[in-house]
Amino acid sequence: MPETHLSDLRFESLALPEPVARGIADAGFERCTPIQAQTLPMALAGRDVAGQAQTGTGKTAAFLVAIFTTLLKRLASPTRPGNAPRALVVAPTRELAVQIHRDAEALGAFTGLTLGLAFGGTDYEKQRRTLAEGVDVLIGTPGRIIDFFKQRVFDLRHVQVVVLDEADRMFDLGFISDIRYILRRLPRPEQRLSMLFSATLSHRVLELAYEHMNNPELVRIEPDRVLVDRVRQVLYFPATNEKVPLLVGLLRRMDPHRTMVFVNTRRAADDLERVLKANGFHAEALSGDVPQRKRLRMMRDFHAGNLAILIATDVASRGLHVPDVSHIFNFDLPQDAEDYVHRIGRTARAGAEGDAISFGCEEYVVSLPEIEAFIGHKIPVETITPELLVKTLPPGKRTAEEESERQFHSHRHHRSKRQRRSSGR
Repeated sequence: MPETHLSDLRFESLALPEPVARGIADAGFERCTPIQAQTLPMALAGRDVAGQAQTGTGKTAAFLVAIFTTLLKRLASPTRPGNAPRALVVAPTRELAVQIHRDAEALGAFTGLTLGLAFGGTDYEKQRRTLAEGVDVLIGTPGRIIDFFKQRVFDLRHVQVVVLDEADRMFDLGFISDIRYILRRLPRPEQRLSMLFSATLSHRVLELAYEHMNNPELVRIEPDRVLVDRVRQVLYFPATNEKVPLLVGLLRRMDPHRTMVFVNTRRAADDLERVLKANGFHAEALSGDVPQRKRLRMMRDFHAGNLAILIATDVASRGLHVPDVSHIFNFDLPQDAEDYVHRIGRTARAGAEGDAISFGCEEYVVSLPEIEAFIGHKIPVETITPELLVKTLPPGKRTAEEESERQFHSHRHHRSKRQRRSSGR
């Protein structure tokens, strides 16, 4: 693997506690990525950090190393009750919270620190029991954290480190009032270490940082458009009725062992899953309507390489780090230029390269000029040859059970969305 994405700073030069250094060595890390090289010395010196970096640049390891080191070097308050976490990591989505927890288990394996998860959709009582017994590091999504806090499952007054991950996504999903609620229940900014990470340090993100952090140091690493240079991009201009035959034709020419296909709507994801399955591909759709247990199982299978094709709406385009994604398809061009970069950034992780294939159909090609202006160059165009447009089998009809499940979760999603709007979230 090329190492041009790494800095000259070695982890061994940071004077980390032995259990933390051992976890890093076990993970095979020797040199820091740029975001780690710039943020870790500051955080380890006790200074707050607001960093701009995409998922896949090493920011998760950066804040986990800072958390474990801080907790091992600073004693907990002698008045801390057993159910009071010492560190809090807030993530915008369930998948990202689970992913951070998985990374924390690996990097913190020798620290003796306990971890807890709090996210919606499943395992409510199991999570509640674990957190009530007490954990050192609590990782969760805003809604479930607030739910348990209001029930007094845990006490937030003894938090020594707080991390906000994907802060811009918090705004996108309407969680910012929840974030402020949580931050106001923590010790004062000067009494804790605070770290914030975001794909962009926009005005609204910086406002949040300066309001709830202690004079944070700003670190900007690799703006989004720079990352696309490592991705081989091509563009096809199919008619709407040619998109499925073209996708199937391209997939049959490659080894889609770990491929992501992005669409713009949940219905399109659902329909495309059925089409690809009918044509012999192991594909599943990830969207907001999928039950939580199924979502987690899908991500485990995709991580392990047991699921060849993951079809996703933009709910999955940020915050997911899946190693070795070989190809990204924009079956539908996104309507926002930044979403294009977030999507194709699922490949070319950690200095590797990847391929992104986009379809500029008549429905969504209107966003192409904005995308090309944002990334700073024209996307190379490929010709659609007759042999690429293969004959495809039609999808089978949904079973009554599948249709009932789809309608139930669609109704639940829209009801939740209306409730968030009515509450101002």
